Amino acid sequence: MHAVSGPVTPPTAPRRAPRIGIFDSGVGGLTVQRALLAALPHADTLYLGDTARVPYGTKSAETVTQYSLRTARFLLGEGIDLLVVACNTASAVALPALRQALPVPVFGVVEPGARAAAAATRGGRVGVIGTPGTVASGAYQAALQAARPGLEVVARACPLFVPLAEEGWTDPADEVVRGVVRRYLAPLAAAAVDTLVLGCTHYPLLEEAIAAALPGVVLVDSARTVAAEVAALLGEPPGPAWPAGVHRFFVTDAPARFLAVAGRFLGRPVEAAEHVDV
Repeated sequence: MHAVSGPVTPPTAPRRAPRIGIFDSGVGGLTVQRALLAALPHADTLYLGDTARVPYGTKSAETVTQYSLRTARFLLGEGIDLLVVACNTASAVALPALRQALPVPVFGVVEPGARAAAAATRGGRVGVIGTPGTVASGAYQAALQAARPGLEVVARACPLFVPLAEEGWTDPADEVVRGVVRRYLAPLAAAAVDTLVLGCTHYPLLEEAIAAALPGVVLVDSARTVAAEVAALLGEPPGPAWPAGVHRFFVTDAPARFLAVAGRFLGRPVEAAEHVDV
């Protein structure tokens, strides 16, 4: 099971709705927030995109950990009840430091995704795709082995998937999209993986193109798996259904750029983002 720090108490009447903090290096973590909103429509969320320092995937583990602590402490100051580290790279390298530093439960996306993939594979061959930092960390590989020893894991960095998603180039019929996806995933097809972990928050936008390149392979979206675990912890709202949650967005740079693409990742309009310095 995942380790969490701090009190783990489902909300009981007459408490307010739970307040979930979510952070990522940029806009991609909105796919995790999207899954959380589907699972917990009553929860309030505070999303912080560290757009001044994106991408995390090319930076050292020490640097990513320091950035993660800064953003997490900002959200803690806003009164969150738990933290979801939506960034796969930060989940891979910074969770121990975050769990030690914060008095609230801390969830990453690596462990839930690995558990789901380990349960889903039929033949014991699992692929992992992510940023260079996530793949180099070995976090998914280790989590998969912990969940099911003896798995054969094939990991592949797919850095061009991020700009494709942010530019909106996700149509599996598009020649450029199809070519890039097939080139990256060719080693996974050759390895005959039967399950694939989408180990970057941008990659769900390319899910159709990835599925077309790997027919019959089960795709595991870490966003949905972590949302299910958070929902299991928090439980159902007490008494009459609470109203829909209130959602605030923060960025460390370029709010206009964030807003231009945020709706595509979240699946609903994002009208305002506050600039903060952390």
